[in-house]
Amino acid sequence: MPPTLPTSASLNKPKLLDQVRDVIRRKHFSIRTEQAYVDWIRRFILFHNKRHPTEMAEQELTEFLTHLARDARVSASTQNQALSAQRRKKRRTLNRASIVES
Repeated sequence: MPPTLPTSASLNKPKLLDQVRDVIRRKHFSIRTEQAYVDWIRRFILFHNKRHPTEMAEQELTEFLTHLARDARVSASTQNQALSAQRRKKRRTLNRASIVES
């Protein structure tokens, strides 16, 4: 079976982390905030073996935060930063889904 070629729609769609960067820049957040949010989202994805965040729910987020607290021993403020990054990403995904459905 020959490999499938990507469609033109998938070639034009920016990757998830690029979409996150675009939104953060449009909102005029600082570059350090952008870097921190992108890093936390990347860590979350890698922690869950490169699953796409749209395939995951609250349970995966809880597992990630538990890992940070128990295994990585990060501070509460660091956990809050990771949670904020994930919530922002989730809100954006839900907003995009509601636009597509209408």
